[in-house]
Amino acid sequence: MGAAVIRFFNTAGPIKPDLHYCLPPLTRFDLGEVLQLIEQQKYFVLHAPRQTGKTSCLLALMEYLNASGQYRCIYVNVEIAQAAREDVAGAMQAILSELGSWARIVLNDDYLNSVRTRILADSGPFTALSELLKQWAAQDRRPLVVLIDEIDALVGDTLISVLRQLRSGYPQRPDHFPQSIVLCGVRDVRDYRIHSSREKAIITGGSAFNIKAESLRLGNFNRTEMEMLYRVHTEETGQIFTSEALERLWALSGGQPWLVNALGYEICFRMKAGRDRQQPITADLVDTAKENLILRRDTHLDQLADKLQEERVRRVIEPLLAGNDLAVEFRSDDVAYTQDLGLIRQQVNGRIQIANCIYQEVIPRELAWNIQSGMSQQTQWYIDPEGRLDMPKLLAAFQEFFREHSEHWVERFQYKEAGPQLLLQAFLQRIVNGGGRIEREYGLGRMRTDLLVMWPLRRVEGESEIQKIVIELKLLHKSLEQTLALGLEQIWEYLDRCGAEEGHLVIFDRTPGKAWEDKLFRRRETVRGRQITVWGM
Repeated sequence: MGAAVIRFFNTAGPIKPDLHYCLPPLTRFDLGEVLQLIEQQKYFVLHAPRQTGKTSCLLALMEYLNASGQYRCIYVNVEIAQAAREDVAGAMQAILSELGSWARIVLNDDYLNSVRTRILADSGPFTALSELLKQWAAQDRRPLVVLIDEIDALVGDTLISVLRQLRSGYPQRPDHFPQSIVLCGVRDVRDYRIHSSREKAIITGGSAFNIKAESLRLGNFNRTEMEMLYRVHTEETGQIFTSEALERLWALSGGQPWLVNALGYEICFRMKAGRDRQQPITADLVDTAKENLILRRDTHLDQLADKLQEERVRRVIEPLLAGNDLAVEFRSDDVAYTQDLGLIRQQVNGRIQIANCIYQEVIPRELAWNIQSGMSQQTQWYIDPEGRLDMPKLLAAFQEFFREHSEHWVERFQYKEAGPQLLLQAFLQRIVNGGGRIEREYGLGRMRTDLLVMWPLRRVEGESEIQKIVIELKLLHKSLEQTLALGLEQIWEYLDRCGAEEGHLVIFDRTPGKAWEDKLFRRRETVRGRQITVWGM
């Protein structure tokens, strides 16, 4: 007998219940709704951001449908055809081969493998998929259900051809075509803007696949689901998560499945302190794990950063970073697209915000990464003899740096409207990386970005004393006095909420043609007994 397998948090690929902690995949969506759509012979879309569990859900659905004996269900991942790009013949060959492979493995059915080469030769690449599914559907009395994963990995004429072939067979279902087809990807098919080289035109997904009945979105974990997943670890190892740790895990991840699993794996399996099963998981361990993930730039976060380069994404994210989201009229299709990517979420009142606290940290860091790396500032320059971070000295240095270099550095940002805010955050991050951390909060609709700098001091009775510094970044709006009055009230509230002793209000004046002498200033203000330093930039 071999040793029992120790399960762990999964951060790569579909769930394997014998290896991974997991929630039952079929509980991630409304199974009753999905079964009803299939019974009604509907073709529909299931979409969600990357690494949220789509593939695991599809594989579980396939297993469920086949076990029922009512359907034949097959899964196929068409990402394999991505390498062929717009070579429709090459892509179709890859897709048919993958279908045949899955049919043999899952259904013990070798029919597709026996006919696919002939069908491709006889029908050609623009009808081969349709013809193959027609012939296969007619082979068995049980209706056929096809789950197509990573559909939006295809591009150009290949994607158009697949969508149109599925549409062409639709009237012949269920006897001579699949009863139901599920398209699964990151985006809803409505958002496809497909360039056809053959037709020299842009084809929308909605027109190429106008038989879509529904669009279902796989959501994040809710708070209960997140805690259920962590409880599996506790049940199997005896190691508990403190209530403070769970609160922090929820605040950081927002229930995003990859983040929930990645934080769990980092804490419980990578970090030495977390591997001691006698020790509980604390909020401090959670914060260390978060920083490790960000600094390591794991694949998920790298992919996130890549999406920031897209113009549609920039138009949504930039106003949030700049603090002028009220001054921008967002395009609904841009918002929908960015939300489908998992970068933002919409509140009940429609207000847009970055999806979770980790993304709030990752996005400005990534956008300013190259610039931060090129800065010469050193942490030790800004540490006083008592080991405290000398924030007035740091901000005075940034003020001078901003005057001398901002025009040059801001031009290097793709997100130029948020350039000043990103530049300051890069400057701070360069210094704080020497031992502390920065938490970011965007005051959406209030023309502000709040930064909470956490700097560790000496240990007192076994616990680290933390220096907390609040920095509020604000755009000059209307007059200086109006901006100042509002900003001081807001920063007082944030100071009070965070329990911080030191506060700085930074006001960026982007008035064209205004002299630097009129923009740069430093003054001290007192609000309800608290002293706040105001910096004009």
